[in-house]
Amino acid sequence: MKKILPIFSYILHPIFISMYATLFYLFCKNDVFTNQEKYYVLFQILIITILVPVLFFLLLRSTGHVNSVMVHETSQRKIPLILQCFLYILLVKRSILITRYPELHFFFLGALFSTILALICSLFKIKASLHMMAISGFAIFVIGLNIHLQMQNPYWSALLILLTGIVASSRLEMEAHSPNELLIGTFIGILPQLLFLYLWL
Repeated sequence: MKKILPIFSYILHPIFISMYATLFYLFCKNDVFTNQEKYYVLFQILIITILVPVLFFLLLRSTGHVNSVMVHETSQRKIPLILQCFLYILLVKRSILITRYPELHFFFLGALFSTILALICSLFKIKASLHMMAISGFAIFVIGLNIHLQMQNPYWSALLILLTGIVASSRLEMEAHSPNELLIGTFIGILPQLLFLYLWL
């Protein structure tokens, strides 16, 4: 189990959560969008939330500003979090519009506010778990979408709650965070999603 748990820290790395959330959203609203539109949305998410951050990370690592993909040091988080804020703003302003993708729009808006809270924490040298922030926000989105679309399928929600627990265990096993840092990450991941949930539920 000790060898398996760290794998989840990579599979469920914050950089991939936006893509997972978008895939889940398009799967749930399968009949609403054409295949061409789905590919277009996924392509945008791939570029903005994965490729651009990865290239930026490589640039930061080459200049010595970041030394690990997990960004363990609080001082090294500021620049990546600022970039993440700008990328989320780009998404909600230009790509994932409220008129076309209302639920997903509010998910990314919630993710933006979570990232801002994480940035504020880093400015005060408070280390919040970005893994827990991402997966817990995703869990709330899945639960909300389940209710909103009246899917009556508790398995997706149960799976995300289970994965949230596994990620927490993984981060503890890797000694990447203290329990308090996991709680802070969970709180700043859940709170904005819950607040925006009332606008689209």
